[in-house]
Amino acid sequence: MTYTIRYKLCLSATLLLCGVCALAAEPGLVIRAGRLLDVESGEVLKDQSVRISDGKIVAIAPWSTAPVDAVRQLDWSDYTVVPGLMDMHTHIADEGQTADPATPLRSNPARDAFIGARNALDTLRAGFTTVRDVGVYRGFSDVALRDAIAAGLVPGPRMFVAGAYITIPQGGGEITGLPKGMEVPAEFRRGVAATEGEVRERVNHLLDNGADFIKVIATGAVLTAGTEPGQSEYSEAQIRAAVEEAQRRGRFVTAHAHGAEGIKRAIRAGVRSIEHGSLMDDKAIAMLKKHGTWLVADIYNGDYIDRVGRRDGWSEEILRKNIETTDKQREGFRKAVKAGVKIAYGTDSGVYPHGDNARQFVYMVRYGMTPLQAIRSATIEAARLLGKETELGSITVGKAADLVAVACDPLHDIECLRQVRAVVKAGENISLN
Repeated sequence: MTYTIRYKLCLSATLLLCGVCALAAEPGLVIRAGRLLDVESGEVLKDQSVRISDGKIVAIAPWSTAPVDAVRQLDWSDYTVVPGLMDMHTHIADEGQTADPATPLRSNPARDAFIGARNALDTLRAGFTTVRDVGVYRGFSDVALRDAIAAGLVPGPRMFVAGAYITIPQGGGEITGLPKGMEVPAEFRRGVAATEGEVRERVNHLLDNGADFIKVIATGAVLTAGTEPGQSEYSEAQIRAAVEEAQRRGRFVTAHAHGAEGIKRAIRAGVRSIEHGSLMDDKAIAMLKKHGTWLVADIYNGDYIDRVGRRDGWSEEILRKNIETTDKQREGFRKAVKAGVKIAYGTDSGVYPHGDNARQFVYMVRYGMTPLQAIRSATIEAARLLGKETELGSITVGKAADLVAVACDPLHDIECLRQVRAVVKAGENISLN
């Protein structure tokens, strides 16, 4: 039995734990929305009906004209309804960050499958119906989880996955800082590449095994021992090699990049998005704008790392790097918003607990966005980053029926997006209990 088959069997077993977490989609579902947010126009429509069939939106109209013979109706008349939210920087298939750098190695595929299934359900119940999962340590565990969700074996968000990290040996995407004598198995090093030729080979290996896109670690990382966020780890030519191989197969590359020089190398090489962008300077911001490169910045995480890291004994190195990047990242984010850089919502969930993805919205408003811009970053703009704007990202006829009911008006109080009252994904009514 192959590793992938064993992994998928483990995932299917999670149904025994979570029970029936979603109700199967049926034709003729109509949702009554008290207030419906059109994220593209910014208009809020009152007392609307949204008719759903085969997982897609087939009609939107005033409730007074809704058909009375619908098979099912959901009464969301007390709520504001927004499109299913989208997080473009998650790590659902991995165990969360701890003080022990060897945590990923102390687990096993079966345990990881249960952890991934739990994380996926927590994310979905928080109103995030689509995620981009930007890397795992145990190679292709994210592919298995994505496929299990798509097959209906476990409930979770629609996933687009990277398969593993393309990283230099002992770089920002490796497991480092281990006890003496502990070795890292090959399944945790699927994307390790030291030369341009190895980068090309690893990119194809990941795509051959089910990755949707490629994640390149262009600089050191805050949470990886022995690396520095401001230090470049790949040359521009090496990053371009990854971009060329991905483009040849109709895919794109995103780059983990904290340092200004690493960001500029990645932009010039043609990556689709920059993750983190913590130490970007004015020139890097101007390049993001000029090239149309997306920024995905996890500007909440710094507070969590400082608070929980100090409480739980995370290393002094991590705490020091976090302090050195947090305020600079937020100031860079503010400048990027003002400059009109394309920004998609991404939280780095997995550093903090899954299911709390919406906590970052208030930070994005605090650092320069309007509430509507913040919501758009997690809906239609995120869909555009994925190249899926004709299928996802807004409540529009013909698109996937992904809708979230929240208890108040997020255009007046962005924290409202943490008050989820109901979720529908692809026409399925998700149990929040």
